Amino acid sequence: MTISNDKDFKSALAGLSTAQQRQLAARFVQRVFALSNDVRIKATLDAAARADITDAELTVVSQAANSARVESFTQCGKETDWSAQAGHFVAKAAVACVKAAEAGVDLAWDAAMQARMARTCETVATGEGTENRESEEQYRILEAFLNQ
Repeated sequence: MTISNDKDFKSALAGLSTAQQRQLAARFVQRVFALSNDVRIKATLDAAARADITDAELTVVSQAANSARVESFTQCGKETDWSAQAGHFVAKAAVACVKAAEAGVDLAWDAAMQARMARTCETVATGEGTENRESEEQYRILEAFLNQ
């Protein structure tokens, strides 16, 4: 299956189990992790990538990721620091990886969108504008995941 747009991307994600979505979401966030480098985010991604993660572990890493998200938000300040903002979106993406499964919630889609926002903030911070290819990389990651 070739994925070349968000409609196909979202449709393919919807067909995955919650565990598969967590694993895939972790892969999306790992691509932008360097924009954060918070050890709590790293631990969250490592846990979310495991197929055998327990509910207790999810609770612990979810709390840690949420703390990182709150702290990253306060670091952004009143004057927009695009690099700090990128880190905040990485933290939000990590939270999406480990949030409780609910009907109608697409963990992988939420993580992908936050990862794209992180990449956009990075390109603004570096003066490259808002163009980036994160969505295309996510399509590639999903295709590879589906072909495993």
